Amino acid sequence: MKLKALIFDVDGTLADTEEAHRRAFNEAFTAHGLDWNWSKPAYAQLLLTTGGKERIAVFLLSLALPEAQQAVLRSRIPDIHATKTRIYTQLVNDGEVVLREGVERLLEEAQRAGVALSIASTTTFANIEALLTTTLGAGALNRFAAIGAGDQVQRKKPAPDVYEYVLKKLALPTAACAALEDSANGLRAAKAAGLFTIVTPSYWTRAEGFDAADLLLPSLGSPERPLSHPAAQLIRSTHLGVREINEQLEQREDAFRPA
Repeated sequence: MKLKALIFDVDGTLADTEEAHRRAFNEAFTAHGLDWNWSKPAYAQLLLTTGGKERIAVFLLSLALPEAQQAVLRSRIPDIHATKTRIYTQLVNDGEVVLREGVERLLEEAQRAGVALSIASTTTFANIEALLTTTLGAGALNRFAAIGAGDQVQRKKPAPDVYEYVLKKLALPTAACAALEDSANGLRAAKAAGLFTIVTPSYWTRAEGFDAADLLLPSLGSPERPLSHPAAQLIRSTHLGVREINEQLEQREDAFRPA
Protein backbone atom coordinates (compact mmCIF):
# COMPACT_ATOMS: atom_id res chain seq x y z
CA MET A 1 0.00 0.00 0.00
CA LYS A 2 1.31 3.44 -0.96
CA LEU A 3 2.07 6.05 1.67
CA LYS A 4 -0.90 8.36 2.28
CA ALA A 5 0.12 10.21 5.46
CA LEU A 6 3.10 10.99 7.66
CA ILE A 7 2.43 11.47 11.37
CA PHE A 8 5.15 13.39 13.18
CA ASP A 9 5.94 13.53 16.85
CA VAL A 10 7.15 17.03 17.81
CA ASP A 11 9.64 17.22 20.69
CA GLY A 12 12.86 15.53 19.63
CA THR A 13 11.48 14.47 16.22
CA LEU A 14 10.57 17.64 14.33
CA ALA A 15 13.10 19.61 16.36
CA ASP A 16 15.45 19.00 19.28
CA THR A 17 13.32 21.06 21.63
CA GLU A 18 14.26 19.43 24.91
CA GLU A 19 17.05 21.81 25.93
CA ALA A 20 14.63 24.71 25.49
CA HIS A 21 12.06 22.82 27.55
CA ARG A 22 14.66 22.15 30.27
CA ARG A 23 15.63 25.82 30.39
CA ALA A 24 11.97 26.84 30.56
CA PHE A 25 11.29 24.46 33.44
CA ASN A 26 14.25 25.79 35.43
CA GLU A 27 13.29 29.42 34.79
CA ALA A 28 9.71 28.66 35.80
CA PHE A 29 10.89 27.08 39.04
CA THR A 30 12.88 30.23 39.83
CA ALA A 31 9.91 32.43 38.98
CA HIS A 32 7.81 30.48 41.48
CA GLY A 33 10.40 30.76 44.23
CA LEU A 34 11.52 27.13 44.04
CA ASP A 35 15.18 26.14 44.35
CA TRP A 36 14.82 23.24 41.89
CA ASN A 37 17.19 22.89 38.95
CA TRP A 38 17.03 20.03 36.48
CA SER A 39 20.45 19.10 35.11
CA LYS A 40 20.76 17.51 31.68
CA PRO A 41 21.20 13.96 33.09
CA ALA A 42 18.28 14.48 35.46
CA TYR A 43 16.08 15.82 32.68
CA ALA A 44 16.99 12.93 30.40
CA GLN A 45 15.69 10.59 33.10
CA LEU A 46 12.54 12.67 33.59
CA LEU A 47 11.81 12.42 29.86
CA LEU A 48 10.88 8.79 30.44
CA THR A 49 7.67 10.32 31.84
CA THR A 50 5.58 11.93 29.12
CA GLY A 51 3.95 15.30 29.74
CA GLY A 52 5.35 18.36 31.50
CA LYS A 53 2.93 18.42 34.42
CA GLU A 54 3.47 14.70 34.86
CA ARG A 55 7.25 15.21 35.00
CA ILE A 56 6.91 17.77 37.76
CA ALA A 57 4.68 15.37 39.70
CA VAL A 58 7.22 12.54 39.34
CA PHE A 59 10.02 14.86 40.44
CA LEU A 60 8.00 15.86 43.51
CA LEU A 61 7.68 12.22 44.53
CA SER A 62 11.48 11.94 44.53
CA LEU A 63 11.80 14.71 47.16
CA ALA A 64 11.88 13.79 50.82
CA LEU A 65 9.05 16.11 51.83
CA PRO A 66 6.15 15.69 54.29
CA GLU A 67 2.87 14.73 52.64
CA ALA A 68 1.26 18.07 53.55
CA GLN A 69 4.04 19.95 51.73
CA GLN A 70 3.82 17.53 48.80
CA ALA A 71 0.09 18.24 48.54
CA VAL A 72 0.64 22.02 48.49
CA LEU A 73 3.29 21.72 45.78
CA ARG A 74 1.11 19.37 43.72
CA SER A 75 -1.64 21.99 43.76
CA ARG A 76 0.82 24.48 42.27
CA ILE A 77 1.80 22.29 39.32
CA PRO A 78 -0.72 23.79 36.82
CA ASP A 79 0.51 27.33 37.54
CA ILE A 80 4.17 26.31 37.37
CA HIS A 81 3.58 24.52 34.09
CA ALA A 82 1.67 27.49 32.64
CA THR A 83 4.67 29.72 33.43
CA LYS A 84 6.99 27.16 31.86
CA THR A 85 4.87 27.09 28.68
CA ARG A 86 5.02 30.90 28.37
CA ILE A 87 8.81 30.86 28.79
CA TYR A 88 9.24 28.00 26.32
CA THR A 89 7.04 29.71 23.74
CA GLN A 90 9.16 32.85 24.03
CA LEU A 91 12.37 30.84 23.56
CA VAL A 92 10.92 29.28 20.41
CA ASN A 93 9.70 32.65 19.13
CA ASP A 94 13.20 34.02 19.71
CA GLY A 95 14.61 31.39 17.34
CA GLU A 96 16.24 29.21 20.00
CA VAL A 97 14.91 25.99 18.39
CA VAL A 98 15.47 24.80 14.81
CA LEU A 99 14.13 21.85 12.85
CA ARG A 100 16.20 18.66 12.76
CA GLU A 101 18.20 17.70 9.70
CA GLY A 102 15.98 16.70 6.79
CA VAL A 103 12.64 17.54 8.39
CA GLU A 104 11.68 20.52 6.22
CA ARG A 105 12.87 18.68 3.11
CA LEU A 106 10.67 15.66 3.90
CA LEU A 107 7.66 17.87 4.69
CA GLU A 108 7.96 19.63 1.34
CA GLU A 109 8.57 16.39 -0.56
CA ALA A 110 5.54 14.75 1.05
CA GLN A 111 3.30 17.67 0.13
CA ARG A 112 4.47 17.59 -3.49
CA ALA A 113 3.67 13.86 -3.57
CA GLY A 114 0.17 14.40 -2.17
CA VAL A 115 1.01 12.75 1.16
CA ALA A 116 -0.94 14.23 4.08
CA LEU A 117 1.00 15.69 7.00
CA SER A 118 -0.11 15.37 10.60
CA ILE A 119 1.09 15.74 14.19
CA ALA A 120 0.74 13.38 17.17
CA SER A 121 2.42 14.82 20.25
CA THR A 122 2.20 14.77 24.03
CA THR A 123 3.06 18.46 24.27
CA THR A 124 0.44 21.22 24.38
CA PHE A 125 -1.12 22.74 21.29
CA ALA A 126 0.44 26.10 22.24
CA ASN A 127 3.91 24.56 22.08
CA ILE A 128 3.17 22.91 18.72
CA GLU A 129 1.85 26.17 17.28
CA ALA A 130 4.87 28.13 18.49
CA LEU A 131 7.35 25.68 16.97
CA LEU A 132 5.59 25.29 13.62
CA THR A 133 4.90 28.96 13.00
CA THR A 134 8.40 30.03 14.00
CA THR A 135 10.24 27.42 11.93
CA LEU A 136 7.86 27.02 8.96
CA GLY A 137 6.05 30.36 8.75
CA ALA A 138 2.75 31.95 9.73
CA GLY A 139 0.58 29.52 7.74
CA ALA A 140 2.35 26.38 8.95
CA LEU A 141 -0.62 24.93 10.83
CA ASN A 142 -2.61 24.83 7.60
CA ARG A 143 -0.08 22.41 6.11
CA PHE A 144 -1.20 19.70 8.55
CA ALA A 145 -4.38 17.73 7.94
CA ALA A 146 -4.63 16.71 11.61
CA ILE A 147 -2.93 17.85 14.79
CA GLY A 148 -3.17 15.82 17.97
CA ALA A 149 -1.79 17.35 21.17
CA GLY A 150 -1.38 15.96 24.66
CA ASP A 151 -4.20 18.10 26.03
CA GLN A 152 -6.67 16.60 23.53
CA VAL A 153 -6.54 12.99 24.76
CA GLN A 154 -7.08 11.25 28.07
CA ARG A 155 -3.85 9.23 28.14
CA LYS A 156 -0.45 10.36 26.91
CA LYS A 157 2.23 8.25 25.25
CA PRO A 158 3.11 5.37 25.58
CA ALA A 159 -0.67 4.94 25.33
CA PRO A 160 -1.78 5.07 21.67
CA ASP A 161 -4.58 7.61 22.28
CA VAL A 162 -3.06 10.57 20.40
CA TYR A 163 -2.25 8.39 17.38
CA GLU A 164 -5.75 6.94 17.39
CA TYR A 165 -7.12 10.49 17.57
CA VAL A 166 -5.07 11.56 14.55
CA LEU A 167 -5.89 8.42 12.54
CA LYS A 168 -9.60 9.05 13.11
CA LYS A 169 -9.18 12.62 11.84
CA LEU A 170 -7.22 11.47 8.79
CA ALA A 171 -9.74 8.74 7.93
CA LEU A 172 -7.03 6.79 6.10
CA PRO A 173 -6.01 3.12 6.34
CA THR A 174 -3.49 2.65 9.13
CA ALA A 175 -1.32 0.58 6.77
CA ALA A 176 -0.95 3.64 4.52
CA CYS A 177 0.38 5.85 7.31
CA ALA A 178 3.84 6.09 8.87
CA ALA A 179 4.80 7.58 12.23
CA LEU A 180 8.06 9.39 12.94
CA GLU A 181 9.31 9.29 16.53
CA ASP A 182 12.45 9.78 18.61
CA SER A 183 11.64 8.09 21.93
CA ALA A 184 10.80 4.66 23.28
CA ASN A 185 7.49 5.92 24.67
CA GLY A 186 6.60 7.40 21.30
CA LEU A 187 7.55 4.18 19.55
CA ARG A 188 5.38 2.15 21.89
CA ALA A 189 2.43 4.49 21.29
CA ALA A 190 2.76 4.38 17.51
CA LYS A 191 3.18 0.61 17.38
CA ALA A 192 0.20 0.13 19.71
CA ALA A 193 -1.84 2.09 17.15
CA GLY A 194 -0.63 -0.32 14.44
CA LEU A 195 1.62 2.13 12.61
CA PHE A 196 4.80 1.60 10.64
CA THR A 197 7.24 3.57 12.78
CA ILE A 198 10.47 5.33 11.86
CA VAL A 199 12.68 6.37 14.79
CA THR A 200 15.40 9.03 14.71
CA PRO A 201 16.72 9.22 18.29
CA SER A 202 17.82 12.54 19.73
CA TYR A 203 20.60 13.34 22.21
CA TRP A 204 18.06 12.83 24.99
CA THR A 205 16.72 9.44 23.87
CA ARG A 206 19.64 7.71 22.15
CA ALA A 207 20.19 5.34 25.10
CA GLU A 208 16.61 4.05 24.99
CA GLY A 209 15.58 0.76 23.40
CA PHE A 210 14.22 0.79 19.84
CA ASP A 211 14.13 -2.89 18.89
CA ALA A 212 10.46 -2.58 17.87
CA ALA A 213 11.14 0.19 15.34
CA ASP A 214 10.42 -0.66 11.70
CA LEU A 215 13.23 1.67 10.67
CA LEU A 216 15.92 3.16 12.93
CA LEU A 217 18.05 6.01 11.55
CA PRO A 218 20.31 8.64 13.17
CA SER A 219 18.41 11.36 11.28
CA LEU A 220 16.37 11.84 8.11
CA GLY A 221 19.49 12.99 6.30
CA SER A 222 19.77 15.36 3.37
CA PRO A 223 21.81 15.74 0.17
CA GLU A 224 23.96 18.26 2.05
CA ARG A 225 24.36 16.04 5.12
CA PRO A 226 23.91 12.48 3.88
CA LEU A 227 23.33 9.53 6.16
CA SER A 228 26.37 7.48 7.10
CA HIS A 229 27.10 4.20 5.29
CA PRO A 230 25.17 1.69 7.50
CA ALA A 231 22.00 3.81 7.54
CA ALA A 232 22.31 4.78 3.88
CA GLN A 233 22.76 1.13 2.92
CA LEU A 234 19.66 0.20 4.91
CA ILE A 235 17.40 2.46 2.85
CA ARG A 236 19.55 2.48 -0.33
CA SER A 237 19.73 6.27 -0.25
CA THR A 238 21.66 9.10 1.39
CA HIS A 239 18.44 10.49 2.88
CA LEU A 240 14.93 9.32 3.74
CA GLY A 241 12.18 10.50 1.42
CA VAL A 242 8.74 9.44 0.26
CA ARG A 243 10.19 6.92 -2.21
CA GLU A 244 12.27 5.24 0.50
CA ILE A 245 9.32 5.10 2.91
CA ASN A 246 7.14 3.56 0.20
CA GLU A 247 9.81 0.91 -0.38
CA GLN A 248 9.83 0.14 3.35
CA LEU A 249 6.04 -0.14 3.42
CA GLU A 250 6.11 -2.50 0.45
CA GLN A 251 8.72 -4.68 2.16
CA ARG A 252 6.56 -4.81 5.28
CA GLU A 253 3.51 -5.74 3.19
CA ASP A 254 5.47 -8.48 1.43
CA ALA A 255 6.62 -9.87 4.78
CA PHE A 256 3.01 -10.29 5.93
CA ARG A 257 1.64 -11.57 2.60
CA PRO A 258 0.82 -15.30 2.68
CA ALA A 259 3.22 -17.43 0.62
